[in-house]
Amino acid sequence: MNNKRISDLPGLGPASEKMLGTLNIMTAADLAKRGPVEVYLQLEETLGKTQSLNLLYAMVGALENKHWTQIAREEKTRLLTELEGAREYLRLIEK
Repeated sequence: MNNKRISDLPGLGPASEKMLGTLNIMTAADLAKRGPVEVYLQLEETLGKTQSLNLLYAMVGALENKHWTQIAREEKTRLLTELEGAREYLRLIEK
């Protein structure tokens, strides 16, 4: 699975592949190495707008070989907590 192209992963398609390509993320291994939360934040910074949380869930699901709609509520809550923690950390170091 690590060498699979982004568009071949469950829940991600050509649009996601193009978006992730702007960060030089071409395979599941690239995505796993950086981590979905970090990639999500980098996309927001690069594209200059807030991304749908479904994209975050889709990246996590893709790494777990399942569609984003199969991500459990508890996992989504954990991801939101991690995302907010990362955002707060970035705000602190930018001051």
